[in-house]
Amino acid sequence: MTSFWSPFFWSLGWGLCVWAAPAQAQFEKTRWPARQPTPVIEWQDLQGQRWSSASLKGRAVVLNFWATWCAPCKEELPSLQTLHEISGGNPVVLGINVREPASRVSRYMKSTGLDFPVVLDVQGQWAQQWGVTVYPTTVLIGADGKARWRVQGDVDWSGKEAEGWLKSLTAP
Repeated sequence: MTSFWSPFFWSLGWGLCVWAAPAQAQFEKTRWPARQPTPVIEWQDLQGQRWSSASLKGRAVVLNFWATWCAPCKEELPSLQTLHEISGGNPVVLGINVREPASRVSRYMKSTGLDFPVVLDVQGQWAQQWGVTVYPTTVLIGADGKARWRVQGDVDWSGKEAEGWLKSLTAP
């Protein structure tokens, strides 16, 4: 009975081990298109604070587009919180929740202990302006106010690789 069933069960077992293995963060980092201007920021977050391109000038910005239904977003958000806590405001971590009501987003933020600023993109128009087609997507904006990188997928924002990206945002 080893001719068919033994390799079948071995393959099935191997597949289950690979499937059950912990997920690794996967992302794709690409340069912001040179000919595409950085969209203007003119928003108000859930706490009532106003954010604008002018007020953010001189500071790097980590602009993260996410949703509560997105599993990779939920995996990434704690590392954004850590970055927010240790950054001292440079870079500024600014979350953009796409197409969800304020009550759901506020409840989620409170239940998970997240307190970085979040703006609501109720209609999805800002996600469209920033070229977001995958969640999460993060746009890294330099201290000069220009978008430099688009990162699609979840990232450990408290890790060494991201640290290098963020340092480059303050360089001329």
